[in-house]
Amino acid sequence: MTRPQAATLIGEHFAGAQVQGDAPFVVTMPVEQWQAFARFAKETLGCRFFSFSTAVDWKEQGLELVARVDNLDDGVSVLMKARLAPGTSECPSLVPVYRGANWMERECYDMFGIRFDGHPDLRRMLLADDWVGHPLLKSYAVDTPYPPYR
Repeated sequence: MTRPQAATLIGEHFAGAQVQGDAPFVVTMPVEQWQAFARFAKETLGCRFFSFSTAVDWKEQGLELVARVDNLDDGVSVLMKARLAPGTSECPSLVPVYRGANWMERECYDMFGIRFDGHPDLRRMLLADDWVGHPLLKSYAVDTPYPPYR
């Protein structure tokens, strides 16, 4: 699979997706296509290596999901992006497609409060179970009286 072939396939299968760059491809899609595109990247583009997943809080514009997957044999990399609507914090989980997404989605849940539908074990992993809030949200006040800041 060459990079031009990968770009053509992405455009053919995901008409609503915006493809930019070429190493890695930056593909922005609606959140409804998040899991479907990940499956396409794995099965069609050969991106079997799940590199990372994270989120960005854009305040009033909502949260943005970011994940990178790679085809290590052919040198094709895809940086997937999807924007959640303001006030929305739910999206499909990538764990059914990439097992390596498990802990990274748990971390996004813990830090940003994003609920991944279909995740097998979505619970806090960095903070205590009784922690209130999600510290990487820009709306989170750092001077809160919650532990360990008492």
